[in-house]
Amino acid sequence: MRRTMRVPFIKMHGLGNDFAVFDAREARLPAMTQTAARAIADRTRGVGCDQVIVLAPSDKHDFVMRIFNADGGEVEACGNAARAVAILHGKPARIETRGGAISLDLSGDGASVDMGEPRFDWEAIPLAYAMDTASMPVGWDALENPAAVNAGNPHVVFFVEPDTEIDLATLGPQIERDPLFPQGINVNVAAKVGDDHLRLDVWERGAGLTRACGTGACATAVAAIRRGLVGEHVTVTLPGGDLRIEWREGETIRMTGPATEAYRGELEWEDYA
Repeated sequence: MRRTMRVPFIKMHGLGNDFAVFDAREARLPAMTQTAARAIADRTRGVGCDQVIVLAPSDKHDFVMRIFNADGGEVEACGNAARAVAILHGKPARIETRGGAISLDLSGDGASVDMGEPRFDWEAIPLAYAMDTASMPVGWDALENPAAVNAGNPHVVFFVEPDTEIDLATLGPQIERDPLFPQGINVNVAAKVGDDHLRLDVWERGAGLTRACGTGACATAVAAIRRGLVGEHVTVTLPGGDLRIEWREGETIRMTGPATEAYRGELEWEDYA
């Protein structure tokens, strides 16, 4: 007779960017693997999500947040998941991620996250070789002269006119896997649509087109502020809704927006391991 283990999870989303959250801070759960994360994220045979999130105890901070993209790869940061976890935790916290420590707090019907300081050095993105990350002398079809920002994980940001049509489903994976980006890259295409207001579409590394990307909104706002396109308080509109980003040169990024718990369930771990 096959031994089974039923493992609880919480389905959550931030502006439609959705997660299966496994809370191992107190309960003992099986170790998450790339194979299991990919199977859980599968939208036809699994729970279905953009990212699998694992919470675990931390020796340094309140707890650890690990993030696995839909392809099973573990990544450094996820701003939308951080807001969801803040709501799940229910009080202020400082948490450990692969991208560094970040601070969470509740805010209205959502949460506010201190995402830490952005990094701009080409080695911190990282790029394959040195170049000016504020305006990179590279391009892919209609997308040219991007900025590169590490906002917990690596992003390249293109600015276009509001009426420009970009086939991000085609260009996104090409740019993500370009040899210029040895660890892959998240691809952001933004347009200024008003005073201190940006519209943003994101091809997320390891996940594809997404309704929202918190670190992408942070990276895009920072790049726009550096170029003088917007002020220090920016509304970023993604397909899933709005995020508010605040940043001043030399300081940390503050991201505020909603997140929601959708439902709770259990799965048979052996079906995914």
